[in-house]
Amino acid sequence: MIEGGLNLQPKVGHILYMTVESIDPEERKQPYKSRIVDMDDDKLFIEVPIHEHTGKYKRLNVGDGLSAYFMTEGGIKNYFHTQVLGYKEDIFTLVALRRPTPDEITRVQRRNFLRVPAYLEVAVRLGNTLHFTAVTEDLSGGGFSFLCDSYYPLEIDQVLDCWLLLQFRNGQIDHASFKAQIVRLKDISPEKRLVMLKFIEILEADQQKIVRYCLERQMDFRKV
Repeated sequence: MIEGGLNLQPKVGHILYMTVESIDPEERKQPYKSRIVDMDDDKLFIEVPIHEHTGKYKRLNVGDGLSAYFMTEGGIKNYFHTQVLGYKEDIFTLVALRRPTPDEITRVQRRNFLRVPAYLEVAVRLGNTLHFTAVTEDLSGGGFSFLCDSYYPLEIDQVLDCWLLLQFRNGQIDHASFKAQIVRLKDISPEKRLVMLKFIEILEADQQKIVRYCLERQMDFRKV
């Protein structure tokens, strides 16, 4: 499940896994990691991140937004959004990040995810013959559902290529692409059908965006 506000905080020694919120779509997919070496009341200080696959260092700029998570016992991923605040010169250069509050951390346990209502545009492709756009009904880090016209020849177990448009609270617009498998079909009316799917192939960076979106939606509901 997704849980927030559990007073789980990153600690010195935790490895942070992150992606950079860049205007370059290829850069947004690149996975980096670093280690927390110090912190104070409102900042985390990390080593200069390295690319997970190439081992090359990544120079971050002040103001860069990051989607990040750290692991805790049982393989639980703790997601949060942060920003680069500056640099600190110690024995070696450290990067200062905004420290998240407890309510900004989403705890994802055993790959089970809380669904939130979400009305987003999604482009769908089935093979090389069928292309259409639809509107989602709900979304989670593990899958989603959308409404479409009943005449589309969709069946359970089919795999669809999807592109989901995401708009975050700060106004940033991004997208996530993935393959999803149909797990259930439900006729809503003679003209409309609800299609429920699970992700079967998705980049960690894109799943991270979806989890962040769900967290923001969850926080919005708490304020109502």
